[in-house]
Amino acid sequence: MRNLNLDHLQTLTKVVELGSFSAAARALNLTQPAISLQIRELEQRFAIKLVERMGRRAYASPAGRDLIERAVRLKREVDEAIAAMRRHREGRLGRVRVSANDIFCSYLLPRAIQAFRKRQPEAEVLVGIASTTNAINQVLDNQVDLSVITLPVADRSLAVTPLLDEPLVAILPPGERGVRRRIGAAELARHKLILDLPTAKYARLVRSWFEANGVEPKPIMETSAFESTKRLVAAGLAASILPRVATETAAARSLVIRRLEPDLLWQLAIVTRRDKPVTGAVAEMRDALLALRRR
Repeated sequence: MRNLNLDHLQTLTKVVELGSFSAAARALNLTQPAISLQIRELEQRFAIKLVERMGRRAYASPAGRDLIERAVRLKREVDEAIAAMRRHREGRLGRVRVSANDIFCSYLLPRAIQAFRKRQPEAEVLVGIASTTNAINQVLDNQVDLSVITLPVADRSLAVTPLLDEPLVAILPPGERGVRRRIGAAELARHKLILDLPTAKYARLVRSWFEANGVEPKPIMETSAFESTKRLVAAGLAASILPRVATETAAARSLVIRRLEPDLLWQLAIVTRRDKPVTGAVAEMRDALLALRRR
């Protein structure tokens, strides 16, 4: 017997618990010779006596007591493993690995996780902040189960599910309430600007909007810290462009918020590996993300 047999450990435990090979046989619905064979195989496996007879009763030897203590712990682990697999099968347990950029993780992902928790309270959620390029690579390398990325993406290995077309809006200091309801690139560029770091795909989207409207933006500050950006704008330092969802916080209440002319949309999508089934908790998380469309 090269491997340790859990059934044999159960037999040893039952023999010592009941003090008899025959009683253990009845309890386990086995024959007494089968019980004796299992104990003998265990003793041969460890080359040590595990059961001692005193009169008509069977007792554990010191080695047997040690093994039984460990067998009890092993059985507990096995029972927990079986229960966990049952919850996986029933869709009540799992692990979901998600990545997205900092903007999405700050303003939208928490809403999806809250909805997911209501349906999957026992599931584990692991979140990583990553740029679109890194998030795509994490999906392809199977480091995460799904990512939320900025479109477009063209990798044929990915299944792409459109998620949101999030409007971007201009934010201006409180003293600018006279600005018309929609603001164009040229008018916005007359203000000092705070823009996102130019390496981000989201930031390139904003810069492309300016350039498509004949303006080269010259920001006085570049940062991906949107909460700081809102506070600096509120203090009158500059203007900026943010996703509309980032203006739905207390820090944005004093700001002047205007739609862009023309509109600028931040297009988001969920990506998964095309060759990896989306099931269980991962499917539940995807559904929770897709529910953001109804917010």
